[in-house]
Amino acid sequence: MSLASASASARTLLRTRLSRGSGSGTSSERRAGTVRRLAMNPRDLGGKEPNKVEEKEWKNILSSEQFRILRQKGTEYPGTGEYNKFYPKEGLFYCVGCHAPLYESKTKFDSGCGWPAFYEGIKGAITEVPDADGRRVEILCSKCDGHLGHVFKGEGFNTPTDARHCVNSVCLKHESD
Repeated sequence: MSLASASASARTLLRTRLSRGSGSGTSSERRAGTVRRLAMNPRDLGGKEPNKVEEKEWKNILSSEQFRILRQKGTEYPGTGEYNKFYPKEGLFYCVGCHAPLYESKTKFDSGCGWPAFYEGIKGAITEVPDADGRRVEILCSKCDGHLGHVFKGEGFNTPTDARHCVNSVCLKHESD
């Protein structure tokens, strides 16, 4: 394969990933906001409410990593997510699946856990469900029922709620005001 055709293939792959909202892009694209802008386009859910979309439809809408985590309750490796060490002063974090607002930027804090941490969600945006084993509490997007991560309470963080919403970065998209 020639260098020109390899480069064209790479550009095509990147355009495909960006149009599906999968993720990270290059560091210069992240700084320029290109990735966020493309990923924040409203989802075409065929006129359905987000909680009525079938799993096979989500599989076509989301990237494979987004689907694995948001719909199959997976987990990112710690310290690898786009928003782990990202602390904006303004804006909102949205669900990557249905674009529902989930967290205000001001509620994000550094817990050192390796995933984005928030001390509270936007009222009514997060559903808490105890895991089957009773050891943890899962957090879901209230609009599309997508798995976001887990909430831990009473850990002693100096936050207004003493709660830590431990959220997978791939489930989120940030948009400034």
